[in-house]
Amino acid sequence: MFNKALFGAFLALLVSAAGALAQDDTAKNYPNRPVHVIVGYVAGGGTDLIARLVAAKMVDGLGQPAIIENKPGAQSIIAAELVARSAPDGYTVLAGPIGPMAMNSAIYSKLSYHPLKDFVPVSMIGSQPMILVVDPALGVRSVKELVDYAKAKVNAVNYSANAAPFQLAAELFKQKTGTSFAFIPYKGGNESANAVVSGQVTMAILDAPSVMGPLKGGRLKGLAVTSSTRQASWPDLPTMAEVGLPDLEAQLWTGLFVPAATPMPIVRKLQVEVARIVRLADVRERLGALGVQPSGNTSEEFRSIVAADIAKWTQVAKTANIKAE
Repeated sequence: MFNKALFGAFLALLVSAAGALAQDDTAKNYPNRPVHVIVGYVAGGGTDLIARLVAAKMVDGLGQPAIIENKPGAQSIIAAELVARSAPDGYTVLAGPIGPMAMNSAIYSKLSYHPLKDFVPVSMIGSQPMILVVDPALGVRSVKELVDYAKAKVNAVNYSANAAPFQLAAELFKQKTGTSFAFIPYKGGNESANAVVSGQVTMAILDAPSVMGPLKGGRLKGLAVTSSTRQASWPDLPTMAEVGLPDLEAQLWTGLFVPAATPMPIVRKLQVEVARIVRLADVRERLGALGVQPSGNTSEEFRSIVAADIAKWTQVAKTANIKAE
């Protein structure tokens, strides 16, 4: 007797097996043309430098060049939209930092893409802490002294920030210390750092590339890093936990993302390639010079980090009533 249910299940199994074989064949042939890596910022910035460092090495493992395309604008929303709408074939990849891939979700009420629904996280290239800096002329020598200063001058303290990660990090600092620093926006990291140097603002929490020069030159004073451990580049700077703020750990990161529905064999191939590249001695050295700790984690591990950061920074933005349209 003909059993429709069994026949249907058999057909479904055949279709599934055919799909898996097709994906395997796609991965075996991938890539057979250049891979385009989209960067949502201008050339020469931190994300661009990291992306170019990795892209330059991909030809050795993939057999095809990786071409950087800079698509700056709108806090990297333009670049993210472009990749989200691209064919899910592994040939259009986003170099995505924490800003557009976690923090934009926290501050934009209407975002044209979702970091986890519209993308597959491939692998984190690396992470880096932020540094709390002040003007040496302020006379503040520690985080405690800064907090005491801010509480004594409630209406006279402020901070500079040029992007969501730095604004939200400063807002988290305010929430954990009970201070009321006012937000002063700037267009770039160097401008934010120079605002502290010139005494226009009281403090800032910024990435290493933005403050490295002024810190080494003594024009800025570092008070703490937002990582869980001290950094080799600034061994004298305590962690936030060491100064009594264990809940203020915050890491910037940059990783690769591909459009949703990209076959997992292709995702795996790209993930393995990132892991290979960040283990190279010269790459680790250059990332270290940027204050970046190499990663190369799996797609699943990276996805968990993205999800946790979206939840964390959404709560910070909600508490601070930060919204962007």
